[in-house]
Amino acid sequence: MARSANRREPEAPPALCATALARRLGVVLLIAAPGPAAAQVTGAGAPEATRTVWRCTAGGTVSLATAPEPGSRCTAISFDADAAKLPDLWQVPGAQRGVLYEYRREDGSTWLSTRKLDGGVRVLAFSVPAPPDSPAHRGRADPGPPRWDVFAGEFAAAARASGVDEAWLRAVAQVESGFDAQAVSPKGAMGVMQLMPETAAMFEVTDPFDPNQSILAGALHLRELQRRWPGDLARIAAAYNAGAPAVEQYDGVPPYAETQAYVETVLGLHARYRERRR
Repeated sequence: MARSANRREPEAPPALCATALARRLGVVLLIAAPGPAAAQVTGAGAPEATRTVWRCTAGGTVSLATAPEPGSRCTAISFDADAAKLPDLWQVPGAQRGVLYEYRREDGSTWLSTRKLDGGVRVLAFSVPAPPDSPAHRGRADPGPPRWDVFAGEFAAAARASGVDEAWLRAVAQVESGFDAQAVSPKGAMGVMQLMPETAAMFEVTDPFDPNQSILAGALHLRELQRRWPGDLARIAAAYNAGAPAVEQYDGVPPYAETQAYVETVLGLHARYRERRR
């Protein structure tokens, strides 16, 4: 039974939350991190051969639900309930924190989601750390605080021309180059947006070290990736770093330490940019 939405739930260890919620609601706990212990939490009833969880994206954030969320772009993930290890349901590196909500349909049936929507009843708060062996723990250096002052005109113009949110564009640029227009990576990426030669050519960049050309091309490239994965910032960032084919191959953030750390850093910085809009 759902608890009162007005009652504040204390934080509890993820394993305890998983066991308690699964037994009471008869579902696989959506917030469990991949691992053997999580895979054993399959509900109060008889074991089922297959479970399905919906990974949903909206507004640049990822949620997990037991049914498709209204207004979100959702993909079903099915897995063996008796498997030794759950799949990576979140497909986003790093720790996950939030609240699990219960929703009731007109016929009286219920479903769960980690996204707050109208009519949701708060079940509990959760905090799931990244697995100890996660590549995200190897992270990148702190990119520093958001900087709205650097190349202000260039970023504003590129955001308008491409339709890409300037906060997102700046977060990517800051992690890529630290806004260094002359930056060159060991792999040959150049300029503010660290364009590879083939990407620069694709967007007709004649001088990759020109901030105006680099930022506009980077914005147009991000727009293409956003059209491919609408609202899924984790996959968009991963594709910018590792290439779209790698994201397609792994159906999510590739298991590369560099890319996983990159995605976590960009998403974290983007959140800070959104909090400190000009």
